[in-house]
Amino acid sequence: MTKRKPSPTKTVARKKILIVDDHPMMREGLRGVIGREPDLIVCREAENARQAVEAVAQSAPDLVLMDITLPGKNGLELVKDLKALHPQLAILAISMHEESLYAERMLRAGASGYITKQQPSEELVRAIRQVLAGHLYTSPELSERLLRRFSGLPLKAQSPMEVLSDREFEIFHLVGEGKSTKEIARLLHISGKTVDVHNANIRQKLQLKTTAQLIRFAVQSEEFKQPAAH
Repeated sequence: MTKRKPSPTKTVARKKILIVDDHPMMREGLRGVIGREPDLIVCREAENARQAVEAVAQSAPDLVLMDITLPGKNGLELVKDLKALHPQLAILAISMHEESLYAERMLRAGASGYITKQQPSEELVRAIRQVLAGHLYTSPELSERLLRRFSGLPLKAQSPMEVLSDREFEIFHLVGEGKSTKEIARLLHISGKTVDVHNANIRQKLQLKTTAQLIRFAVQSEEFKQPAAH
């Protein structure tokens, strides 16, 4: 009687994840969470926008898991750059900031989801798989807000910064970090005069009369205060 050969073990193709975060301990934690999953693997890590663009080109990840607060170019601009270069790339934003301030901007820029770092690891894995499957990942609160916006129903403003454009929002954030006009111009590769124009528009939209008021408001803004755990 001929013995049947044992059927070969079926291997699961693991989806490649690129982690973009400037904090080594955070990258290590995310790598540990992802590494426990049989269908996921961390292919590369990056700590800034330049490294992220290079890593995507070299490693062709299935998904980029990226912090939105990065040195130099922030996550919002990085999403736009990556989607321009790789339109089909899946991006999941992860942040210490509450989603009311950043989530809609990140989705408009091209991200497929937004999750806060306060969420448990099981929810992060669920978000990753949902985005890899071609779906959007949002919290129930954000989903309702997006549906109300799409339906034309009235929305309650969640932050005065919602009236700012993405560039104005970025400059406002840098002002809150204590950056001078010259530093902002260098970081964003624009002229100091352009920064001044944006600052004037920000003051008008936020109904602030002077630059000193703008600086004080930005520095004191609760939305930009990083939690101690970050």
